[in-house]
Amino acid sequence: MTNYRRNTLPGACYFFTVNLADRRLKLFTDHIELLRRAFRETRARHPFTIEAVVVLPDHLHSIWTLPDGDADYPTRWRLIKSTFSRGLQGGERLSASRANKGERGIWQRRYWEHTLRDDEDFARHVDYIHFNPVKHGHASKTSDWPYSSFQRMVRLGHYPADWAVDGEDDPAGFGDN
Repeated sequence: MTNYRRNTLPGACYFFTVNLADRRLKLFTDHIELLRRAFRETRARHPFTIEAVVVLPDHLHSIWTLPDGDADYPTRWRLIKSTFSRGLQGGERLSASRANKGERGIWQRRYWEHTLRDDEDFARHVDYIHFNPVKHGHASKTSDWPYSSFQRMVRLGHYPADWAVDGEDDPAGFGDN
């Protein structure tokens, strides 16, 4: 079995990308209230701050800050994934490997994690999160996508309401990443 090495730094700020197993489905946006509940319940048991988030039909990106002395984001993701999965009706396609392990076929087994290094790294990832619905063709401007922390950031004064709408096609400079 592969041993994945993750950077765990107590109290750190992390960027995550989490995907559905079948990227053709729209489970996250079709069941947004269930996903929100999974996050709420997990945060009640294991607090963390969501700095920025975007939920797309088949994947999501999020930046979390963990409490001082706490680096256990894997438990939080396990709880979010299991709570969401339990709330969905079964019947998804299962690989033999998943069936043998008694797993559902909703989430990709792994996720991408990146420990944010400094304020510039943080800002670039927040921009990436908010521009993602435009990048994937789900919205023509960042303010049009309803499943994002962008509007909250506008209210807090971190972004102008018209950010990234004047033909600026990748303000964070991430390209296809």
